[in-house]
Amino acid sequence: MAGWEKAASSEVQEGEVLAADAGGKRVCLANVDGEIYAFADNCSHRDFPLSHGELDTDDCTITCEWHGARFDIRTGAVCGPPATPIPVYPCKVEGDDILVDVSS
Repeated sequence: MAGWEKAASSEVQEGEVLAADAGGKRVCLANVDGEIYAFADNCSHRDFPLSHGELDTDDCTITCEWHGARFDIRTGAVCGPPATPIPVYPCKVEGDDILVDVSS
């Protein structure tokens, strides 16, 4: 059974990111074209919060503002060094709640 955890109770605005906690893990929520994505809220290069980064809605990436590492928010893949892939998590919206499965 999935470990769905409530991460936020308000809507993440189009083109924006939101730092949240889901089951004790720091996650970042991003809204791209009405789709909510959830991924680790720390850059794998130097553990800087990705929620402080710049979201590019054209290619679904986030760039860490500290050293410029860039990640695909759908897969966690590195699109620009220096970094290693980041975890991404299943995410769903139920009513006003954003739920994230951080169990995997």
